[in-house]
Amino acid sequence: MARIDYNLTEDVVDDTQKVVTSTWTNNVNNLIVDNSFTSSIQADFAAATSSGAHYIEVYNNTGLSASQFSVAYGHRAGSGSLDFTNDTNAIGNSPSKNIYNQYRQLVFGDETKHFAFPGDGDTNAFTPNDIYVINVNRSRYKNNLKPGSLNLHLGNYQAGTFTGVHLTDDSVTTTGSAVITNAGRQFNIVSGSNGVRSGSTNIQNSIGSGSYGLYYPDSGFIVLNPVAIGHILTASNDVGDASTCFIPERGGNTHSIDGTNSVRILNAISGGGKFIVDSEEKISSKYYFTRIKNSQHNFTTNPSFIDSTGNLRYSTMENNPKVYITTVGLYNDTNDLVAVAKLSQPIAKDFSKEALIRVKLDY
Repeated sequence: MARIDYNLTEDVVDDTQKVVTSTWTNNVNNLIVDNSFTSSIQADFAAATSSGAHYIEVYNNTGLSASQFSVAYGHRAGSGSLDFTNDTNAIGNSPSKNIYNQYRQLVFGDETKHFAFPGDGDTNAFTPNDIYVINVNRSRYKNNLKPGSLNLHLGNYQAGTFTGVHLTDDSVTTTGSAVITNAGRQFNIVSGSNGVRSGSTNIQNSIGSGSYGLYYPDSGFIVLNPVAIGHILTASNDVGDASTCFIPERGGNTHSIDGTNSVRILNAISGGGKFIVDSEEKISSKYYFTRIKNSQHNFTTNPSFIDSTGNLRYSTMENNPKVYITTVGLYNDTNDLVAVAKLSQPIAKDFSKEALIRVKLDY
């Protein structure tokens, strides 16, 4: 072992790069979702206090190996789900109210503001009473979801024909125009693909419901506008059939016939057949350039090369020694070994050779 001192200005370099991968487990690009991907322990929707009444977790296969995202329904007055109790002053305290309060707390920092979806020309924002939420599992999106990578189809296929909408965020269309919230950047969810909005405005239909939703890539969730997507996706007037109608049931102190309103948005995702979004991760690296001059480190420190009198055992090491560098160790100021870099193959070193070894430390 021989010590090499570093010039911190010249020999140590910091670098940060963004690595983009698919968000889903095993780097799957498009997560194909169907109802068999949910958890059986959330099948109880009847009890207001059950987890299934609040949200539905979606896994990447029927073996429940890894959670990918969850879906939920929120209503600021608590409608569309069962109240926790029917006691005096308890009406409206329900899972849907909890969900709405949770996400407006995340975005606005309080429970008084309401979600508003920009309308024509980003003005005349529409403020519905309820929201759908798609929340990507924290372990899946690393530092953040990548703006411009969202491609989400909502709807269903009937007789081979797709009825629905293709959604993306408008981060490419509105480059540098994100709204900054407590949950990080906010973009609109609009009709289009790969961050590019189709058409010239956010408004999506004749009822003036505003954009389809809001995208929060830094916190990994999407807030959808049920009014906008409900009217676009409705393929049946039977509001009790969540497989063909995606307008939530908003009756007070009740839940939808099929379980919860969360099932409706989950069926819309499943029926659309495309959920693509990438994640970004910042990888910080530090490079150490280990410079070994021709006059340095030409003798071994192996004690077996020295006899009991302190002389070299091998005559070949006296006039023109040759050694091999195999390992570089990084030490702190108190001489504690903190990292070891192994070379792919030994480097021969003698008085006629110099070496430059670059050590990369990722963290």
